[in-house]
Amino acid sequence: METHYTRLEYLFNEDVKKIQNSKVCVVGLGGVGSIAMEALIRSGVGEITICDFDIINPSNINRQVIAKENNIGIKKVDVAINFIKEINSNIVIHTYSEKIDENHLDFFDFGFDYLIDAIDDINAKFLIYQECINRGINFISSMGTAKKLDPTRLKITDLKKTNYDPIAKILRRKCRENNITNKINVVYSDEEPMKIEKLGSYMPVVSTAGLLCSDYIIKEILRS
Repeated sequence: METHYTRLEYLFNEDVKKIQNSKVCVVGLGGVGSIAMEALIRSGVGEITICDFDIINPSNINRQVIAKENNIGIKKVDVAINFIKEINSNIVIHTYSEKIDENHLDFFDFGFDYLIDAIDDINAKFLIYQECINRGINFISSMGTAKKLDPTRLKITDLKKTNYDPIAKILRRKCRENNITNKINVVYSDEEPMKIEKLGSYMPVVSTAGLLCSDYIIKEILRS
């Protein structure tokens, strides 16, 4: 009899249970985070924490899988709950809809073991890094995907080895200033950003970043 995970069981056999027993957090449900979330759910993650303070806007529709014309103005976490439940009604979902800062890090208390950082706020990203390192949480962080057009230029590497990415540059400096020497795995593109003023985004690029993030987490779960 076929189940949600029949095709995964062909690949991973009994190790599928590791994924089903895993607890993962996705911070940011934009173009990168929403795709990462969907890949995790469809791959069998049994418990997920989703964090985003924002609502669905019309400009999200070109790249965010949860964004549709009929849910503009609704909180992303509320839309994501229904999105997840339509895929797997048995999954355990925790939501957090506060803007992350020094006073709003209590979503970590949901007790997950893995985290995907898919937000743009650099100070919030760095707080997440610190908290994950202090708590021993395995995480991966997405760098900037705006102003880029080539999904084949995306890769997973150490933050220290990035270039052509203004977000990564600031985060490298913050790590040096705070004596953080841990390896920080990131998804980033070595494509030079387009020289345009606005933050244009292209779904094949942002979705590839999301898939790389989710693949990293799933492979780490399987290796555990």
